[in-house]
Amino acid sequence: MSPADTGASTVVDAAAPATAPVDSSSAREDSRLTPGGPGYRRMSFALFLAGVATFALLYSTQALLPLVSDDYGVTAGDASWTVSAATGGLALFVLPLSALSERFGRRTVMTASLSVAVAVGLLVPFAPSLGALIALRAVQGAALAGLPASANAYLSEEVRPRALVTAIGLFVAGNSVGGMSGRIIGGWLAQEWGWRVAVAVIGVIAVACAVAFRLLLPEPRHFTAGSLRPRDLGRTVRDHLSDPLLRRLYVIGALFMAVFGGVYTVIGYRLTGAPFSLSQGIAGSVFLVYLVGTVSASTAGRLVGRVGRRGALYLAGGLTATGLLVSLADSLVLVLLGLVLITAGFFAGHAVASSSVSKTATHGRAQASALYQSAYYIGSSAGSTLGAVAFHAGGWSGTVGMGLLAVAGVVAITVLGSRAARVAARREPVVV
Repeated sequence: MSPADTGASTVVDAAAPATAPVDSSSAREDSRLTPGGPGYRRMSFALFLAGVATFALLYSTQALLPLVSDDYGVTAGDASWTVSAATGGLALFVLPLSALSERFGRRTVMTASLSVAVAVGLLVPFAPSLGALIALRAVQGAALAGLPASANAYLSEEVRPRALVTAIGLFVAGNSVGGMSGRIIGGWLAQEWGWRVAVAVIGVIAVACAVAFRLLLPEPRHFTAGSLRPRDLGRTVRDHLSDPLLRRLYVIGALFMAVFGGVYTVIGYRLTGAPFSLSQGIAGSVFLVYLVGTVSASTAGRLVGRVGRRGALYLAGGLTATGLLVSLADSLVLVLLGLVLITAGFFAGHAVASSSVSKTATHGRAQASALYQSAYYIGSSAGSTLGAVAFHAGGWSGTVGMGLLAVAGVVAITVLGSRAARVAARREPVVV
């Protein structure tokens, strides 16, 4: 460990030059971006816009499925593939595209991915059939896979460690704004001019975000190109999967997303049914609650600074569980309060877990983040399906029960992590 790391003084031979060599790791640390420093705001805003574009495009058809069904004369189940194809494409391609970012650079892959995604987004409104629409959405999701893992890896390389959770939290906050705006703007536009116009407008907004992202994002200064050989990639993936902490973080991300996906998949049924009987338009506006996630994700760094990573995960799980229980009440105010707590807990937990992955991985950070993203979207798919099954079997209380089981899993895994940390501390008591 270098003297810069330990605080020890360096003894210089009298015959040596007066100026001691600069420790490379220290210089690298000093040149990384930090809040208030040059380039940090540009970088944060650029990745915030990338997050907005990613989630606006990814879920652009979710609020429009009834209109898609009417246009093509298909069932709701068939129309839902326009969402599943996009998330499935992302889950399948996030690891391969993360490997490309190790070779060609984070900014290059993010720019190419967003460019392809927005180009496809401009074609989506002209899809002549449901099959064509599903195919375009699958390509769009696959292209978007280049954003999440590469963005986390970029931040872990270019931002000082103490500011990493905050920086990733801002990217996650962009996700929440994009997911919210894509659904709400699309829903209101579609009500007046149809789903094709709505999707086209979302595509144009994404184009503007993509251009601003490319202009604002600073040139990476700490990227080192890696190998594209399958054997090296396989070794890197095995290394990550053999790390107990990374495995725990992957499962935690999946469990948090399972709760979130299950709740927001069936909340429309809850609000449009008795005793609330809200209109579809008003029920769709519930996605404004995503703004709470924007705040909780962007402040996750300060939370970790106060209570630590595991403490932050306990608090996020507690907020989510409390929200689930509050939402059981037959009161619209309490249901909305429950959604606020669920959303705040989810986005805080997601920001903490995803940033911890980038901080834990010592090599192949893009692959480490890609594995997290794969687990995250697997959790989304599983949670959506299980949440719907639970709702049809036991109503909203069934969905809440499924969510509470997932939160219990988060708490149990975090407890195991705490015990493992205590055991490691007893074996090696000196912490540097």
